[in-house]
Amino acid sequence: MKKGNILNLIKYHVERNENAFRNEAIEIAHHFDRMGDTQLAEYIMGQIAAANLYVPQASDFESIYLKNIDVKNLESLNLPVEVTNDIKGIINAVTHNIGINRFLFEGSPGTGKTEAAKHVARLLDRSLFYVNFDNLVDSKLGQTNKNIVTVFSEINTIPYPEKTVILFDEIDVIALDRINSNDVREMGRVTSAILREFDRLADLNNEIVIIATTNLYKNLDRALSRRFDAVINFNRYGKEDLVEIAELYFSSYAKSFKNITKDTRLVRKILNTATQLPNPGELKNMIKTSLAFSDVDNSFDYLRRLYKNTMNTQEITDTVLHSQGFTVREIEKLTGEAKSTVARKLKGENK
Repeated sequence: MKKGNILNLIKYHVERNENAFRNEAIEIAHHFDRMGDTQLAEYIMGQIAAANLYVPQASDFESIYLKNIDVKNLESLNLPVEVTNDIKGIINAVTHNIGINRFLFEGSPGTGKTEAAKHVARLLDRSLFYVNFDNLVDSKLGQTNKNIVTVFSEINTIPYPEKTVILFDEIDVIALDRINSNDVREMGRVTSAILREFDRLADLNNEIVIIATTNLYKNLDRALSRRFDAVINFNRYGKEDLVEIAELYFSSYAKSFKNITKDTRLVRKILNTATQLPNPGELKNMIKTSLAFSDVDNSFDYLRRLYKNTMNTQEITDTVLHSQGFTVREIEKLTGEAKSTVARKLKGENK
């Protein structure tokens, strides 16, 4: 415990700031608990309760830098088997309390890193907070460093750290490679501050689970990467994975559109015909927009839109569709032409 803790208690008491007083007292209790004086820590927490100062749950904590995320009602997480197994490994490691509690999720945008972090918190039955970089990064020289010190101090005051997950989403925003010649000196100092605070957090609080995500793993400072116990690569989607995920999205969203004729088999065929499919995040939007913008008077129009989006083309011709293995009936659905017209065109082209 430092002199600052005592001064803060006096200050908050004079200001009648009950929440700040309570949080400061809790931080002092955590300090004594970490020092091994559990009896004094329990006494302080008991006095807080006796004084009718509400002892909050982890989810009650929030500040300008730390925002709580609801993890109760999440969409299903569709990940490749390899990544799913890694997520199970995280749950296993944290549950068994073997000192592995810092994880870096790296991969291209839309690969499910942030959603996976939410599911980790849900499966661990922990509150999830994300670090709000909008408030953390400041244009004033040196202010971002001060804000970083503040946010890590707040992390250390969260009630029930053993019930908390902290998410640094897209940590590359504030942790660029310090050796990169394109990096500005100020951001290099910011990265150094983060490294220092990460080390301090390890000494003061080893119960909180830290998850960071990055789309720019190669540009991330190597010293920071080494602060994590495990790096999970999310760039492991095969085409079969993406087709299966797209089918699940289609089945889920198609329920909301009464004007369409659901044809999952043809949706799957379109997806399999595409040379390359985007990551799940973009794939989800592709399915949703194909359905949402479809012609209400054409129950198969969503198929035409999905084909154009996946093939990255604005033109659909009977000849190309036929060469790709689509049947006359399927071409009719994709082009909106009558079956007899499609058959006549193909017959003429084959002469």
